[in-house]
Amino acid sequence: MRNVSEMIEQYLKQVLQQSPDGMIEIQRNELAEQFNCVPSQINYVISTRFTLEKGYVVESKRGGGGYIRIQRVGLQSQGTILDFILQNISTHLDQAASEGMVYRLEEAKLISSREAAIINAAMSREVLTLKLPLRDEIRAKLLKAMLIALLCK
Repeated sequence: MRNVSEMIEQYLKQVLQQSPDGMIEIQRNELAEQFNCVPSQINYVISTRFTLEKGYVVESKRGGGGYIRIQRVGLQSQGTILDFILQNISTHLDQAASEGMVYRLEEAKLISSREAAIINAAMSREVLTLKLPLRDEIRAKLLKAMLIALLCK
């Protein structure tokens, strides 16, 4: 049986997919009631599974009429993909951000699951056994080079 976080994530992705403009607005408390969980569980799912690296922009407004807006950001053209790579991979990159970007590219079917697994294996802290900040600097350079080689032919 899937856990509540996975069910919330799948529900939100399904609603986003059905949205004509790729954007949804949700009420945190209403969603928490729907899934019989605490509102902080909704916050957790959104903050960990709907990140910019994974292709989502999240905006929230607190208060009585508050909402959480989630928008899917697409990668359609080669120029957009190159922009994505150059904008999201700066001089340093931690493992979570690296995995998020790879996940987004795999989800958009721009890289295969095999390519994603190879990249993630090469980016792991178990392989890059260097001290910080050198490890994050090497990871950024490697990921940028791999993605440009794979996507910008």
